[in-house]
Amino acid sequence: MSTHKRQLATRGTREMSKYAEIYNHSLDDPQAFWGDVAKGLHWDKPWDQVLDESAQPSPRWFVGGQLNTCFNALDRHIDAGNGDRLALIYDSPVTDSKRSYTYTELRDEVARLAGALSAQGVSKGDRVIVYMPMIPEAAISMLACARIGAIHSVVFGGFAAKELATRIDDSKPKMVLSASCGIEPSRVVAYKPLLDEAIELSTHKPQSCIIKQRPQLAADMIDGRDLDWDQAMSDSAPAECVPVKATDPLYILYTSGTTGQPKGVVRDNGGHAAALLWSMKNIYNVEPGDVYWAASDVGWVVGHSYIVYGPLLAGCTTVIYEGKPVGTPDPGAFWRVISEYQVKVLFTAPTAFRAIKKEDPQGAYMSKYDLSCMQTLYLAGERCDPDTLHWAETMLEKPVIDHWWQTETGWAIAANPMGVEPMPVKAGSPTVAMVGYDVRILDEQGNEKPDGEMGDIVIKQPLPPSCLPTLWNNEARFVDSYLRAYSGYYLTGDAGYKDEDGYLWIMSRTDDVINVAGHRLSTGQMEEVLAGHADVAECAVIGVADALKGQLPLGLVVLKSGVDRPAEELGAELVKLVRNQIGPVAAFKHISIVKRLPKTRSGKILRGTMVKIADGTEWNMPATIDDPAILDEISTSLQQMGYGK
Repeated sequence: MSTHKRQLATRGTREMSKYAEIYNHSLDDPQAFWGDVAKGLHWDKPWDQVLDESAQPSPRWFVGGQLNTCFNALDRHIDAGNGDRLALIYDSPVTDSKRSYTYTELRDEVARLAGALSAQGVSKGDRVIVYMPMIPEAAISMLACARIGAIHSVVFGGFAAKELATRIDDSKPKMVLSASCGIEPSRVVAYKPLLDEAIELSTHKPQSCIIKQRPQLAADMIDGRDLDWDQAMSDSAPAECVPVKATDPLYILYTSGTTGQPKGVVRDNGGHAAALLWSMKNIYNVEPGDVYWAASDVGWVVGHSYIVYGPLLAGCTTVIYEGKPVGTPDPGAFWRVISEYQVKVLFTAPTAFRAIKKEDPQGAYMSKYDLSCMQTLYLAGERCDPDTLHWAETMLEKPVIDHWWQTETGWAIAANPMGVEPMPVKAGSPTVAMVGYDVRILDEQGNEKPDGEMGDIVIKQPLPPSCLPTLWNNEARFVDSYLRAYSGYYLTGDAGYKDEDGYLWIMSRTDDVINVAGHRLSTGQMEEVLAGHADVAECAVIGVADALKGQLPLGLVVLKSGVDRPAEELGAELVKLVRNQIGPVAAFKHISIVKRLPKTRSGKILRGTMVKIADGTEWNMPATIDDPAILDEISTSLQQMGYGK
């Protein structure tokens, strides 16, 4: 492999040259590059080695170094004289309440909770499960664990008891931090009965639980095990930061959709802090004091990296929002928050924007607010179709940046480095590989594919800082899942290609590449065509079994509000669109108009489950599903088309 091939090309636009130089330096001399980045953090003990490539099963970063992530996120800024800077804003339209914390106030709350954990016997290396709604106490819980070197594992609030039990048995927490309830726009979700059932189901029993009682619903407490949050906080002495090894785990995060044996992604302390610190300025172009809002949930990796740790490591103000993009109370919810708190950067999932576009296609609610403070919109979590990106660009008149990453990496694999110098946006592409990521496109034999040809997207070892070094208590599964397919490479599980400018195109999960009569076709490409139709709000294309061709594509389409057309007429238009833009080879003939698509709570469409329903094979209710009733609706639609019987 020639050196210039793996590096970012500098041909093309002038704007690429500065970032290309930085990127190439990160691959040519990772020790110097990341060593320099890490100097921006406070280290209790400097590292012996920036990168140990001999470590197994994967290279390790900042070996021998010691630091504390909570100290770097809070105390470091206070010590620098910025304790009065706003650290966290809480906005909850579902409870009609708001709170804010300066860095000093947040540090004091975190230190008190850390003291309460210590008083219950939690210490360095112990696991703590956090099962919380989107309230400040969720972030405080994570930071309190980090403060004393405990390893947190956040489980999405309201997760089913059985799924919570599997995570308790896998991580074996000494303690659980939870709240009495979560609040949805139309209902209150009691968390405590779910937690009690999970502990009853689990083999491992946590020693204690600290419960934040919310006024909307009080929880029944179990004597001898459950402690009241407010009481525990008032009784505790603040705890100081405990230095940990850079290679020690900061947290375990179970990937969405896991059933049976969970897959716990491990995140270390040193590499994670360094990578997130670099990303805040260089990808998102924010400075200390800027207001940064990731409209996600702490149960997902976006919430870990860019609600809690990234903004605070960078000295920014972060927003915790307990609400929805629409319905709390209307499609102007995001614009109110941006205007009210002077948000500079919004980061959310494309599905949130599709929901807003569906309810307010002309942007009437957007026009009610002054959004001049907003600099950029970032989208991630699933592939952003060009239609949604163009709609957001047109409405906002601001840069809309798609970027691509995974729970496993903790930060962007590919993005547009807006803080270095912006690159031209190509709709449908998350732009180029970020520093430290040597991304290649391989065929099934492990040969590199030419520009423009689709294959498996892999990353050459060593992965940059923050990427998972292993899975919790399951090294063999880590190797099998990520490293075995191509020796020396990490398998992303995504398929796509690289163009002549080095831009990446992530077309679909490898599982979503379908084989139609020997032709490998991307369902993502077909979705892109369907989403471009003026009447379509969102869509999904799945591959269904076919006796003649092996698989055939089947489209499921949700229409924009107010569209009222005969299904046959619209279906014929959509089929013709795909045939015209992709060709007859796609064999695209089957389409169904549905009310809504099944999604995880993070907004990912459950394509795999729909395939199993269509093919009539056995399937389980996904643990992460937002509304199980939608699968009944989809089953009915598929049966009307002759599938899933």
